[in-house]
Amino acid sequence: MTSNTFNQTKFTPVPPEKGSFPLDHESLCKKYYLLYMSCLSRNEDQNSKCRQEAKEYLGCRMENHGSVATIKLPVLIEKLQDPSLDFIFNIKVILTEHAKHFVDFASMPQSVDLLDDEMEWKAWSKRGDPVVHIELGKWADLAVIAPLSANSLAKISMGLCDNLLMCVVRAWDLKKPLLFCPAMNTRMYDHPITSDQINKLKSWGYHEIPSIAKTLICGDTGNGAMAEVDTIIIEILNKIQK
Repeated sequence: MTSNTFNQTKFTPVPPEKGSFPLDHESLCKKYYLLYMSCLSRNEDQNSKCRQEAKEYLGCRMENHGSVATIKLPVLIEKLQDPSLDFIFNIKVILTEHAKHFVDFASMPQSVDLLDDEMEWKAWSKRGDPVVHIELGKWADLAVIAPLSANSLAKISMGLCDNLLMCVVRAWDLKKPLLFCPAMNTRMYDHPITSDQINKLKSWGYHEIPSIAKTLICGDTGNGAMAEVDTIIIEILNKIQK
């Protein structure tokens, strides 16, 4: 499957509107927003006196709207395309709408196809047209979900199909390797449901590249950071060589 398989030329997703934080379309963080604004009002807009409220607001936005570990994606792709490797990887990247908030599109290699939910619908208009998530599953020899946010982990464990990535995973051929790299805030990672969901994916034959402990972008220190890029590369190569 090439970049024009779906009767299109090179596909470039349109980045979402950007702000200092990922957008909160569902108002999941409204409580923290109001607390932050109230603090600023009480303190004559002196942000230095509202750092805790700002931290909680930022943490909520990061945790509920994609994974900030997505910023490592260009580095992962660059290392997979290193000519010194024994394999030549033809890479296609599926971006969820929330993941777009963290991607620097200018740094993405031109040789990599970027796909999103809009492409799924544009490609199909009548019977006989290709179904993108099915064609992707047939084309790919291996899938890597890096990072896998708490939200997407929960969706996969329940079999939801509300975006292109979830549809590809739901239709994935279990004879092919699928690797996933959990990445989330420590408090979310330590919740009992996280290990239950990870174990469910592993019971299907999916391969976990475990999170590591470090200081996260929200300032907390603990488990939940995505594995280092070099570790992910090693795991991918190990799966390819088997």
